[in-house]
This record gives sequence, structure tokens and C-alpha cells, in this order.
Amino acid sequence: VTRLGIGAWSWGDTSYWNNFDWDDRKLKAAKSAFDASIDSGITFFDTAEVYGSRMSLGAISSETLLGRFIEERKAKNPEVEVAVATKYAALPWRLGRESVVSALKDSLYRLGLSSVDLYQLHWPGIWGNEGYIDGLADAVEQGLVKAVGVSNYSEKRLRSAYGQLKKRGIPLASNQVNYSLIYRIPEENGVKSACDELGITLIAYSPLAQGALTGKYTPNNTPSGPRGRIYTPGFLTKLQPLINRIKEIGQGYGKTPTQVVLNWLIAQDNVVPIPGARNAEQATEFSGAVGWSLTTEEVEELRSLASEIKPVIGFPVEKL
Repeated sequence: VTRLGIGAWSWGDTSYWNNFDWDDRKLKAAKSAFDASIDSGITFFDTAEVYGSRMSLGAISSETLLGRFIEERKAKNPEVEVAVATKYAALPWRLGRESVVSALKDSLYRLGLSSVDLYQLHWPGIWGNEGYIDGLADAVEQGLVKAVGVSNYSEKRLRSAYGQLKKRGIPLASNQVNYSLIYRIPEENGVKSACDELGITLIAYSPLAQGALTGKYTPNNTPSGPRGRIYTPGFLTKLQPLINRIKEIGQGYGKTPTQVVLNWLIAQDNVVPIPGARNAEQATEFSGAVGWSLTTEEVEELRSLASEIKPVIGFPVEKL
């Protein structure tokens, strides 16, 4: 896949993004984000069955929107190849390997596709995880997916899933986790090193810390909605020295803070960041994060500066 992907969490969502509202204007903006990504050479899109769906109190399924955007684009450009990743929600009442294949078929129906490039377990289940892993392998053998992965998996869970799939002769392709310059838990809990050791791609979600690292927000201009309770004026005050240095480094390359922060992740090797794009401008800006590289010294300087920032809350199960 491309060195950078696009996350579609916000498409159709009204429980966390879009200020609890979804309308035709936001739909058109999401469509323009998709088209701008393709135009910029980014062809990897990550979604999930819960994004924008009724089970997450959303307005319209992100999968449905992505499928529609792909279909409309292919009508104009039949040669366009889009790599799609989606995820299985390990809900407590879903048991057995059959539930994984069944959910994938539902996702394929919403996407309007016969198969996807990557199918991931969105989070580890309370129970039944061995069945879920077998379900992933079944999906590969049935030709419904090209590669399989997990998400929010600790090192211990990751190694277990890898070993179980290996017995079926199927590689574990990826682990999608929260990872950014100011949320480096994967470096500290063994996940990043395990991914590197086993040849598992680390897909980094929230690579911009949900906008906190873009330089857009200040102590006097905090994010709206639920993000405002996480990225408070106090937190953004502590973040400013790092943001200022990111801006300085970016100026030397003619790059924005967003592009610098994404390039920092790409520099970690074996990492594919998937920032969320809600409009064409964001998608176009993301594409400017590839094709150049920070120096080793700049990478380490930013890590050192960021180490003074206390990480914000991650996904509840990632340490289990």
C-alpha cells in the first residue's frame, strides 16, 4: 500500500466527530477528501463496520460512503486501484469463527466489493479471541480478503495471534494502534519492536493526535466536541514548545506541521500513518508528508521534546 493511508472514522460519524451532526455539506466534503487523496497518489483507505453505523449512533456507515465513493470514481477512471481495509467489531455477543466471516460479508455488501485488501479485528474480545483469529484465516481461505490484521493488540496478544495464524500458513499483516509523536506507547510496551521483529506492519491511527499536532489549536482555541475535554488549554500550553519546534523544522523544508509530524512517523520504518481526512484540503496536505525525509537528528530531537509531554488517554484495552 502507499506509505500513507486515509482514515475514514469521521465519515458519517456523529458520536465523536462532526459536532454530532451530519449533512449534505459534510458528505460532499468527505467525497472531495476521497477524490483529492486519489489525485495525490494516496490509494489506501481504512474504515470499520462501527464507523458511522447505528451501533455507534452514527448517521451513515463509513463503509457505505467509501463504497459509493469508489464506485463513482471507477465510473470516471476504471483503471483506479483502491486498497480497502476494514474491521470486525469484537462485540461480547459475537462468538465463533463464523461471526467473523459473516460480519465481513456484511461489510463487503456495504462496500460494494467482492473482497477487501485487509480485514482487522478492531479490538480484542472479552472472550472468544481464538475463534476470531480462526475466522480471519477462514476469510483468507474463502477469498474474501487478501490479508488480515488486528488492532489495539498488546505485545502478548499480538504474538499469540501471529502464532495461531502461522499454524494455518497465513501471515499476520498488521496491528493498528494509537501512535503519534506525543503518544508513543507502542514504543514503550513492546508492540513496535514485536511488529518489527515479526514483519507485521504497524498502522498508526490518530497520528496527528486528533489534530493537536497540526498547530491549528492553541490554549485559547481548543478543539470542539469531545476532543476539547482531552486537549484542554492546560495540555495545549505544555504542547506549545514542541509545536513551535515542529513549525521551525517544517519551514526549513517548506512543509507544514502536519506534514512534519506524519513524516516523523514514516521515519520510524514499518509504520503506515492513517490520518483522517474530512475535506480535500486536508487530504492534499497529507500527501505532502511523503517524498522527503527528516534527518535522524531531527527525528530524535522531536522525540526528546515530545517526551516531556504526558501521553493522553489511549484505547482502554491496548495494555491488556
